[in-house]
Amino acid sequence: MDCAKKISEKCSTEFYKNDKTCKECRKLLVRQNRKNNIDYYRKYDRDRSMNPDRVKAREDYANSEGGKASAKKAKKNWQLRNQIKRAANVMVGNAVRDGKLTKPDTCEDCGSTPTRLHGHHDDYAYPLVVRWLCPGCHNKWHKENGEGLNAS
Repeated sequence: MDCAKKISEKCSTEFYKNDKTCKECRKLLVRQNRKNNIDYYRKYDRDRSMNPDRVKAREDYANSEGGKASAKKAKKNWQLRNQIKRAANVMVGNAVRDGKLTKPDTCEDCGSTPTRLHGHHDDYAYPLVVRWLCPGCHNKWHKENGEGLNAS
């Protein structure tokens, strides 16, 4: 967009103070800049999210009534959208509880001993066939391979 030509056509409220670019053009330029420098902005956002004041604000919100209600709503929505995954998750939990499935202490991929292991399904048609992965390896698997088979 050529804002210089349109200055006379638009009222002064459509421009930022001390800027010759109209608001819509400026927004377009900002979006394009973020797209062109996405790796920089992803790192910036990640680093910024770990600032102590932001971490504390998230913890405070998570412990508030509104935060608890929001988490409960998000969990319910995930369960409605992912009924096959949820059923497989329940089956694995029940099988571990009943001793039919044994959860190891180490990640099957990297061998680490995290505090929590995920039961990963390559194919949800076989809900009791799982690989026990640490959260990092589980995340990595899904980034490389997408969703498991028969997930929907």
